[in-house]
Formats: sequence, C-alpha cells, structure tokens
Amino acid sequence: MKKRINVQFAIISLVAILFTVGFATIVYYDMFRKEVIQSLKTYTHVLKNSGIFENDSVDDQLAVIDELRVTLVNADGTIAFESNADIGKMDNHSQRPEILQAASEGEGAAVRRSTTRDKNMFYYAVRLDNGQILRVAKEAESMISFWLSMLPFLAITLLCLLPLCMVLGHFLTRSIINPIEDMAQHIDEEGQKIVYKEMQPFIDTIQQQHRDIVKSSQIRQEFTANVSHELKTPLTAISGYSELIESGITTQEDSVRFAKEIHKSSKRLLTLINDIIRLSELDITEDIVQMELLNLYELAEKCVDMLQISAEKHEVTLILGGSQCMIRANREMMEELLYNLCSNAIRYNVPGGRVVVNVVRRGEEGILTVEDTGIGIPEEDQERVFERFYRVDKSRSKSTGGTGLGLAIVKHIVAKHQARIELTSKEGKGTRIRVILPR
Repeated sequence: MKKRINVQFAIISLVAILFTVGFATIVYYDMFRKEVIQSLKTYTHVLKNSGIFENDSVDDQLAVIDELRVTLVNADGTIAFESNADIGKMDNHSQRPEILQAASEGEGAAVRRSTTRDKNMFYYAVRLDNGQILRVAKEAESMISFWLSMLPFLAITLLCLLPLCMVLGHFLTRSIINPIEDMAQHIDEEGQKIVYKEMQPFIDTIQQQHRDIVKSSQIRQEFTANVSHELKTPLTAISGYSELIESGITTQEDSVRFAKEIHKSSKRLLTLINDIIRLSELDITEDIVQMELLNLYELAEKCVDMLQISAEKHEVTLILGGSQCMIRANREMMEELLYNLCSNAIRYNVPGGRVVVNVVRRGEEGILTVEDTGIGIPEEDQERVFERFYRVDKSRSKSTGGTGLGLAIVKHIVAKHQARIELTSKEGKGTRIRVILPR
C-alpha cells in the first residue's frame, strides 16, 4: 500500500510539474507576443511620422534598424519597397491579413508564417495618408521552438523537484499510514483514539463485527457443550438400562419397566437431535426465504387439532379464536412456529389449565397470540428464554420432554420473516407470546 501511494504521489508530482511548466510557457509566450506586437507598433508609427518614405534615401535610413523587415505596399497590393527581399520575386500582398485590416481599420497586426521568407513572423501594418500600407515585421519563434528552448529548464526542474516530491511523498505516506496500522494492531481495544474521524464508521463496523464474531464463537462453544450434555443424559440412561437387561439379572417386570425407560429416552434423544438439526438448518439458511400466500388462521386450526390429544393428556384445554388472516410466509416455518409455541404452552401448563390461540388482522399485519395459564416465567428469566437450551425449570422441562430449543427455533423463524415477537409473563399466572407478522 505504501509503495502504491508513493508511486501515485510521484505521478501526481510529475503531472503537476509538467502542467505548471506548460501553463507558464503559454502565459509567457502570450506576454512575449504582446510585447513584440507593441514594439512593432511603436516602430511602425515612428517610421510613419519620420517622413523617410518621402525621399529616395530609404535604404540608407533603414539600415540602422536591426532585425526588422520593412515593407511598403501600394494600395493595389503591389510592393513599393521591401528591406529584406527582392521586390521582383514577391507576389501581391493585398490579401495578407495585416494588410487587409490596416486598409479597412487604419492599423492591423498578425502572427503567421511568411510565404516570402518561409519563417514565422510578427507583423504590424499602418495605413499612410497617401493610401499606401507601411508594414514592419520581425522574425518570431514558433510555439514548438519556444518549447524546445524550454526543455533544458524543464529537465532541470524535473531533476530537482521530482526527487524532492518523492521524498516528501514518502514521509507523507508514512504519516498517513502509520496511524492506520497502529489502529489495526489495536482494533480490538475499546475507546482507542481515532486519528481520522472519517474512519470512525469503519472502525465501529470492524469492532462490531469483531464483537459479533466473539459472541458467535462463544455461542457455538456453549451450544456444543450443551449438546454434549443434553445427548449424554438419554444415552447414559439407554446404555444403563440396556446393560441391566443384557446381564439377565432383571425380572420380567423390571425388563418391561427398563424397556419403557429406554423407549422414553430414545424418543427424547430423537426429538433433541431433530431440534438440533433444525436449528442448524435455520442458522445456515440463506436470508431469502421462499414465501407464499398463507391463511394463518387455517394453519393455527390444523395445529390446534393436531395437539388436542397432547392437551388432553396434560389435562389442558386448547382453544382457537380469531378470524381469517392472509400473510406471506414460509408454510413449513409457520407450521413449526405454531407447533413449538402451542406445545410449550401445553407442556408448561398446570392440570385444568387453558391455552388460547388467537389470530387477528391489524392493518397490514397479522398477529398470532398464544396465551396460557401455566407456571409463568420469572421476570429475570424472560430475556433469556429464547436462548438455546435455556430452561426456567430444568427438572420440569426434562420430565415433560422439552429440549430447551423450541423458543430458539421460534426466534430464528421470526427473524427470517422480518417479524416481531413479544413476551409477557407473570410467575404462577401464565405466559402470553405474540408474533406480529408483515402481511
């Protein structure tokens, strides 16, 4: 990066030097041209007022004027006098720019290439009282010649300024890059001094990403530890009971009871594995979810019908209320969300309790509410119930077959649908979970 910036500084310096020299050359050339024209104007008026063209000694009197070409042009364009060329070889001058201008305006000037001498010339012409045109000219360097004359100065300027600019660019690059490198080395430190305020959003983003990565890593570690612990319990039970049956020391009644426990632990193990797999799928699923138009009330009705047997087993009354409500959502995820919320409400309820599932439409939103009269959630635990494997009552959760992943799955599904979830609970009174879905 430093090398790239140094090269860019060198290129910028070179361009700046060339531009400056070129601009200065053009300005200087323009000043030089104006000065020469003004000088020729002065010479022309001096000659006009001197009266030397009224006698025959014009050649002798013009001999004192160095580097000047003096021409006297008749009104018809023929040459009456020429100080630096043979009149006989000169063509008619009536169409020369400076002659035309002087004939019409009294005075004229031009910078052009002479057809007579094949050189670039400055011209200034003035009309005499007798109608003739007096023209004074001086040889001029072209812009190319002028540039060529500037080459030594340009080369010296480049040799002096370019190394100086490269050295300054090197130190400037270091002064720019060093604070950035220092920030990069201490990017994890909170509250570090930001040298460039323009980098504050970038630093904030990097630090936030770093915090998210650390948090994600911690969550994965905790998840792995929790999975290992959760899997170990049913596997240990299965292994222990099967070993007792294998030993042959159990009675017929014990074998039946142990087989029942093995079956129970196996079901718990399968449920746990399915939830873990589903949660992992939600973690890696792309943000874009396949949506379709669904009737949320019909989905809730099917879920309530499916869980009626489980509700009766737990001595809980399961009720559906509300009205038809169309939403755009993923069918499989909505079914899973309903099942987890309703099964949790049944599982953590009390005998004789009640679960009410309600679906309503409010403006551009569909609202699903699952409310129970169960054990409730202590206020200090309400913010953590959506965490993986978090249980308010661990002994009750395991006894009822809960894995501690149901609400974590619900949270993921809500996030995939850009929806919102609200939880209201009071210990010993029950819990109400509301999901607000965009329609």
